[in-house]
Amino acid sequence: MSPKTRRERRNHDDSFKAKVALAAIKEDLTLNELATKFEVHPNQIRQWKAQFLANAASVFSGNKEDQQEIQKLRQERELLHQQIGQQTMDIAFLKKNLMKFESAVRLTMVDKTYDMPLCHQCELLNVTRSSLYYQPQISETKLELMRRIDELYTEDPTRGTRRISNALRKRYSLKAGRGKVRRLMHMMGIGAIYPKKLLSTPNIGHKKYPYLLRGVSITHVNHVWSTDITYVRLKGGYVYLTAIIDWYSRFVLAWRLSTTIDSRFCVEALQEALEKYGTPEIFNTDQGSQFTSTEFTGVLESHGIQISMDGKGRALDNVFVERLWRTVKQEDIYLKEYETVKACKQGLEKYFLRYNTIREHQSLDYNYPEEVYFARVTLNQVA
Repeated sequence: MSPKTRRERRNHDDSFKAKVALAAIKEDLTLNELATKFEVHPNQIRQWKAQFLANAASVFSGNKEDQQEIQKLRQERELLHQQIGQQTMDIAFLKKNLMKFESAVRLTMVDKTYDMPLCHQCELLNVTRSSLYYQPQISETKLELMRRIDELYTEDPTRGTRRISNALRKRYSLKAGRGKVRRLMHMMGIGAIYPKKLLSTPNIGHKKYPYLLRGVSITHVNHVWSTDITYVRLKGGYVYLTAIIDWYSRFVLAWRLSTTIDSRFCVEALQEALEKYGTPEIFNTDQGSQFTSTEFTGVLESHGIQISMDGKGRALDNVFVERLWRTVKQEDIYLKEYETVKACKQGLEKYFLRYNTIREHQSLDYNYPEEVYFARVTLNQVA
């Protein structure tokens, strides 16, 4: 019997990494589709995408003094590593930064090309080494379950795992226990919303913000903006959609699609809304990690905007965005059954244009959000 041969480690040049990173940034394909196309692991694609975005600004830097300063800082960093000691640096790094992020985000920080054993990197990042090599397999059965769960949840967001499991069996003859439904809902970034005790427990990694809208009447545009993230199904996988809405007019100020659920695309949508429409008095979100990140809250604070965060599980705190998700899914996504990321982007661009400009809203006296937002009409009663 011939001895087992060790699999040769693949080394990719910088041009190949850049090509894959650019493809991921374009988001025309899901991570699974990109992984199949380029024959690399999805986690590796996430890492290259993050490295590319982090170093993009340096392409336009031509200041020699800046480059010298960067080199000087790098040398000082290496000296600090030697003087302070690895153990002290590890503890400080973990306490201040790493545990702010979810395990999926920390996993993207592993660098297989860095001169440090992978097992030690995983230990510092508090992730399992086996997760580096895990290749998610999304079967047609799982995709069908996720599609049906999405429909049931959109129909009634108060449905929990027990009711969804029973509805899958009765309506679609699909067998899925509560545990499986719970795992899929977690992957999709959704959960039943209903009042419950101990509504939210603040995470150690982020500042706690109060809920500012209890008993507040929304009387004008740019009084309150709000945002959220929802799952969007595709034929070969799924993507995530975020949108920012003005509560008074229901006007969709900005939106973004992403193949990964992180803070980057949420920050991009926020910055677009601020650039186009100015600043609101209050910005309301849930306590998802994307919205509690320093990148997101820092943008709001730098513009002097009051931050309001609703409690986990509260059914009415973000009701306008929940209604928007139900509307866009029932009127567009479920009907169109988009097959690719590109087609989904193009379709949603047309839909949100129609939603803002020519779709009547009963709560707006059957006027259009654009008319109300730009004060072309006056509502008979406060929305």
